[in-house]
Amino acid sequence: MRQKIEGRVFRFGDNVDTDQIIPAEFLITGDPKELAKHAFEKVREKFTGEVREGDIIVSGENFGCGSSREHAPRALMGAGISCVISKSFARIYFRNSINMGLPVIECAVEADDGDIVQVDFDEGVVRNLTKDKTYKFHPLPAFLQKIFDLGGLVNYVKGQIVE
Repeated sequence: MRQKIEGRVFRFGDNVDTDQIIPAEFLITGDPKELAKHAFEKVREKFTGEVREGDIIVSGENFGCGSSREHAPRALMGAGISCVISKSFARIYFRNSINMGLPVIECAVEADDGDIVQVDFDEGVVRNLTKDKTYKFHPLPAFLQKIFDLGGLVNYVKGQIVE
């Protein structure tokens, strides 16, 4: 994983569920780019036309609640999202994101659509560069960082088998 990432914010509220992230009728593929075409389609229809590589989602509480589906983080990755920052995550979404290789940070961050935020994974700091505010989070354990570095759990396990 890059030690620091910087991106433009897409702000969401509390209780964003996996059906909002990727509606169930589009789960017929696992292709991240195809899934990305329908990300947030029913709740924020301009999302796919506005999102760019490296953008960051900032959310309130309980991001990723609802159905357990690895398609949700995969759709966000396909759309170019580099990280999701939320005050809290549904546990299964958190784990699916790790398994897919999408960085997720638990941290309450004040940010609005279009703000620029920087995440320093080593320091455990999120900086809202637009608002000149800093927020601390617990840095990810080394084994989680390694999973992200390798692009997800499958690549991590393949590396363990070879070693």
